Amino acid sequence: MKTKFRKAALAAAVAGVFAGASGGVQAAAFALIEQNASGMGNAYAGAAAVAEDASTIFFNPAGLARLTAPQVVVAGHVVAVSTEFSNSGASTAPTLIGTLGGNGGDAGDTVFIPNAYFSMPIDERLSIGVGLNAPFGLATEYDADWVGRFQGIKSELMTINVNPTVAYRVNDMVSVGAGISYQTLDAELTNKVNGAAFGDFGAEYNAVLEADDAAWGWNIGALFDVSPTTTIGVSYRSTMDYTLEGSVTVTSPGGAVVGPASGAAEADVTLPDMFSVSLVQAINDRLDLLADVTYTRWSEIKDIRIIDPATGATRDTLVLNFDDSYRYSIGVNYKYTDRLMLKAGVAFDESPVSDADRTVRLPDDDRTWVALGGSYRLNDRSKLDFGYAHLFVSDVPIDQDRGNAAAFGRVVGSYDASIDILSVQYTHNF
Repeated sequence: MKTKFRKAALAAAVAGVFAGASGGVQAAAFALIEQNASGMGNAYAGAAAVAEDASTIFFNPAGLARLTAPQVVVAGHVVAVSTEFSNSGASTAPTLIGTLGGNGGDAGDTVFIPNAYFSMPIDERLSIGVGLNAPFGLATEYDADWVGRFQGIKSELMTINVNPTVAYRVNDMVSVGAGISYQTLDAELTNKVNGAAFGDFGAEYNAVLEADDAAWGWNIGALFDVSPTTTIGVSYRSTMDYTLEGSVTVTSPGGAVVGPASGAAEADVTLPDMFSVSLVQAINDRLDLLADVTYTRWSEIKDIRIIDPATGATRDTLVLNFDDSYRYSIGVNYKYTDRLMLKAGVAFDESPVSDADRTVRLPDDDRTWVALGGSYRLNDRSKLDFGYAHLFVSDVPIDQDRGNAAAFGRVVGSYDASIDILSVQYTHNF
């Protein structure tokens, strides 16, 4: 019985990074669509067809061929997330642990996400550029004594993506583009571990896991001016294949490191690919209609096998059962004056997470975006973009024990969540 508890304790510590990596805060699951501020006001409708500035490197690299001068784009996003759990029958690991624990407080956080891009035309047809952004991310933290502490407390994940790009204008109607991505991933996860795993009944041990890796990927796209008033864009971003390597450290209440449960951990993880189709339709000289559909192949992540790299033995298998998802958005641009453009948009962002597979590190559900924004031309070379979005998230249920309530407890209840995003961007042409 003690061996079973020890295996469960190590699984609790190691599994956090991979399940937690799926607990994103802006787009569904853990993808970050906040890659510029010029698209925020439209809820990113038409993002693969607009080619408004050098941030098109992320949304559709073919758009670089539409930019006529060297350009720098710098953007920042303040993302405020509220995620609150309400208990309706949860229980902790039952082996003489006396405190049930609270609801965890607000597990959300306020984070800052930056982006930067540079583009330069080589001649009338060929352009190059590079983007620096964060396509995936997570930052959540519950109170350390909450009822679900054996399944997760802190979940922090950060990616940094460098994306050199080239684009070519084939003719007046067609442009194509491609890029490569070098992306790093760093994660830190914490949770409590049932002391019964080590014969210390009634005690709560601490587990911290840190893991990282780097991966290569690519993106391609094309733009089609099908008429003087209609542009269609298509783009694709590849999967990113990681072998996350790190270590888990389990400590007793007194701070002593527990040898049997501490050590190296490794898992192969594939982050999903994405395909987008966008439309920009000019209604008249002042008004544009924008639309977008983006497909994300989250079904790449069904389960994750966690191993001991020294022996190859399986320490745990996380069953996530993600489904593929779609994001739908529509928006408008209205040219109020020669300097000021007003923007608005709505979006529906499907979650890949089902009710049956929801975890405390991923209390995710569908999101509905409502966004407003605009752009103001400061002078002939510089422009300021701004946008605000509120994301409505339905209350969602959870009933999760990870298949072993004795080790992980059982979290039963519901989540109430909301998200607010404020974005600002400066664009300068040389």
